[in-house]
This record gives sequence, structure tokens and C-alpha cells, in this order.
Amino acid sequence: MAEVTLAGISKTFGQTGAVDNVSLTIRDGEFVVLLGPTGAGKTTTLRLIAGLEAPDAGRITIAGRDVAGAAPATRDVAFVFQQYSLYPHLTVYENLAFPLRSPARRLHDAEIDARVREVAKMVRIDHKLQNRSTRLSGGEMQRVAIGRALVRKPAIYLMDEPLSSLDAKLRAELRLELKRIQNELGATLLYVTHDQVEAMTMADRIGILAEGKLVQIGSPREIYSNPANLHVAARLGQPHINLLPQGLLPGCNAPAGTKTIGARTEHLEISASTPGNAEIDWIEHLGDQNHLHIKVGEHKLVTLADPYLAIQRGDRIDLKLRNPLYFDAGGQRLT
Repeated sequence: MAEVTLAGISKTFGQTGAVDNVSLTIRDGEFVVLLGPTGAGKTTTLRLIAGLEAPDAGRITIAGRDVAGAAPATRDVAFVFQQYSLYPHLTVYENLAFPLRSPARRLHDAEIDARVREVAKMVRIDHKLQNRSTRLSGGEMQRVAIGRALVRKPAIYLMDEPLSSLDAKLRAELRLELKRIQNELGATLLYVTHDQVEAMTMADRIGILAEGKLVQIGSPREIYSNPANLHVAARLGQPHINLLPQGLLPGCNAPAGTKTIGARTEHLEISASTPGNAEIDWIEHLGDQNHLHIKVGEHKLVTLADPYLAIQRGDRIDLKLRNPLYFDAGGQRLT
């Protein structure tokens, strides 16, 4: 594995700026997730590292080697795409062995066989080695696609939303599998997603992209607790952060210049009160927790609550803030 560095990378397509002056280091053995909405520049960043696109400006190094002008095949990267991209006429074994049979590798059959079986066991698909890829479930096909990348032992793994087409249960299972494998291998991995749960559960560090710019990078806890601006604050948290005007709720000592207050569940104190300053508008029962939809005048908030909390739709409550987040008129965080 190896360290990968992007220094001032930019890329435009016509008049559209896809990546704007991005600088980022993925340390050796680190799992970094790029999180952002569609069009934020996530996939383009991966393609620039892989050599599938050429940057307009900036420098990319892999294991200390400047890869400007280097062909994708010589960059020692493995790319897992959103779609499975398996060879339908080949078995699982043959799909896994395919990258090792390149003339550039010159591996013996016994070495290929050992590596294929090792990786198949790692991704828990060893019982289907003789099946055609067309006879696999979606989760099994994605395991094979991931295994085909792992079998090569490249400098860095690049993964472009590889779990997005799977159902929720499979996504949860493969998130755990992928993190386990990355830990076992000590792999350097750059993963792209718009799913905050994937980012929070797998990443050593999360990079937040917006309109081609790297807005903030840090640990999941740091990004969640100390967002640099409103865009970052809105990317993490379920339910989404509540954005309130200054003065709507009591309980805070807002710094000068505050325009917007960000309130997550842990920033809201609820107590039964009549007449109270808020009203329960709706309750979503989710089993182990409830989503409370609350009205404060013309404003609506959503927060989590204990499902056994004695509260009903239409009840009046008293709502207070406790150490919320503060943002100025430009959306930048205030401390």
C-alpha cells in the first residue's frame, strides 16, 4: 500500500468546474471517504487519481511518484465501480483470476489459484467459485467485484459508491465486511459516497465536497461535532440538523454576528409544559426511537425521542436550546 497525495488539483469539462483546487493526502493504510451530493466532484476525483481523466492543474503522487502522464495501467490502482462490471461468461473463479493473468504480472498458476481462493474466502464468496457471475445475487456480484480489486494488492483502492445499488440489509452487511477487510489488509482506500451512514461507519477521515471544493476533512466525530459551515453541518446527522433563526428558542448565548442556529437532537431539551412554546405536530414511530415533528410558531423542527416518552400529537411542550451551533450570515461557523 502507499500514500497518495493530491496537490491543487483542478478539472473542468467545458464551462463546468468539476474539481476546484483540491489538496488531499490519503495516508498509507487509511480509509478516507469523500462525501457529497451528486455533482460535487467525487467521482471525477477518483478518475483523476486512476488516470481516466487528466487534471487541468495540480499534481498527483502515488507512493511518492508523480503520475502526471502515466497511463492508468501503470498507476497501480484498483477501481471498484458502482455497477458490478463482471464478465458474464466467466465463473466467479475466472473473474477473480482475470487481473492476475495480465502479461505484465507473469504469475504462475499455483500462485494465482492460492490468491484467488484467499480473496474469495476473505469476501465470503468461496462457496460460489464455480458459478457463472450471472447466477449470483446482487450482493454476491458486488463481493466478486470487490474481490477482483483486492486480488491485485495495488497501492490504493478507489471505490465509487459500490454499495449504492444494494438493498439496506445488504449495504449494512457489506459495510462491515469492507471495513473488516480493509483493517486486515492495512489497505489504503479512497471511497466515494453520498450516504452519510457509510461515511460515519467506515471512514478514518471524511472529506466533504461541495461544488468541486474540499470544504472540510476530519474524523467522523470532528465533522459531526465541529462542522466548518452550514453545508458540512447538513451532510451528517439523522434526522438532519435543524436550522433556526436567532432568537426563536431560549437557552443559548449566541455570539455576535449569529444569523442561524443549528440544533441537533442533543442540542434540544424537551419538557412537558402548558402553554409551552412549541407543539408536537407529528410522531414517527421507528421502533427503538421516535422522530418528533415540532412546530414553533411558523417554524418546524425534527428531533429524536425515547419511544416511551409520554407525549402525543397536539401536546404542548417547552423547548430549549443547549450548546447549539452558531453560523453567520455567510453560513460560516462561529465559536
